Amino acid sequence: MEEPANLIKNTIRTYAEKHGLSFYDIRQQTGWLRNLVLRICTTGEVMANLVVHHEDEALPALLDHLLKEVPAITTLLYTINPKKNDTIFDLEPKIWFGKGYVEERLEDFTFKIGPKSFFQTNTYQGEALYKVTREFAGLTGKETVYDLYCGTGSIGIFVSRQAGKVVGIELIPEAIADAKENAAANGVTNAEFFAGDVIDIADDAFFATHGAPDVIITDPPRAGMHEKLTAKLLEVAAPRIVYVSCNPATQARDLALLAEKYTIERVRPVDMFPIPTTSRM
Repeated sequence: MEEPANLIKNTIRTYAEKHGLSFYDIRQQTGWLRNLVLRICTTGEVMANLVVHHEDEALPALLDHLLKEVPAITTLLYTINPKKNDTIFDLEPKIWFGKGYVEERLEDFTFKIGPKSFFQTNTYQGEALYKVTREFAGLTGKETVYDLYCGTGSIGIFVSRQAGKVVGIELIPEAIADAKENAAANGVTNAEFFAGDVIDIADDAFFATHGAPDVIITDPPRAGMHEKLTAKLLEVAAPRIVYVSCNPATQARDLALLAEKYTIERVRPVDMFPIPTTSRM
C-alpha cells in the first residue's frame, strides 16, 4: 500500500488504544470502530472514510486528531453503520473535511470519485485494463456503445473519443451523478448515463429510444451478470461484446450462456496487483 495508507490506519489504531475506543466484532455485533476505506490517487489526493457503528461523542476528537497527524488527507468522511453487514451503499457518508470526493486521472481524462463510487483500486493497472477494453471494442468512431455496470462512467468516457455514442447504465444513483459530471468535465458530449438495475432498464423500449448497440461493454461485479441480462443480450444480439471480469468463474458461466450466439475470439488477463521490481516510495 502506498502511504499515507498505513499512517492513517496506525494513527487511528494508536489513538483508539490510548483512549479506550472499542473495535467492532462482527460476530458478536459489539464495538464501535468498524472499517476504514481509503483511496490514494495518482493526483496526490487522499480520501479516507471512517466507518463506525453509531454516533459517539468521541468521534469529533478522533477525526480532528487524524487530520492533525496526517495532513496529506484531502477529504475525510465518516459513515454510521449500525447494520449487521459492512456494505455502505445504502448509507450516507458525511463530510468532515474537504470536498467529499477525490479526482483521479486515466490518460488525459479526469474522474470524480465519491466514497460510494466504484473505481479500479490500482489506477495504473486500471488504465492498462481500459486500454485492453478499448482495443477489444474495435471502434471506428461510428459505433453505439453500451457500457453496462458503468460505475462513474470511467470505461465509457475512456472509449468515447473512438465511439459514435456511449450509453452507460449503473445501479447506484450517486455513481451516475458522478458519471454525468465526469463526462461534462472531460468535454464528452456523446455519452448519456442512466441510473437503475441493468435488467430493469435495458428493455426493448430503452434500446428503441437510444439505439441498438454495435458494441456492448459489460463490467459486472464478482457475482457476474444476471441470467435475465444474458438472455437480453442474446435477444439484442449486438455484433460484439467485451466482457470485463474480476471473477473468472462467473465470467465462464456467463460466457457459456452467451455461447448460444457468440464465439469467444480473444481473451487477455490483466494483473491488477503486480509486484513492482522497484519501489516508487
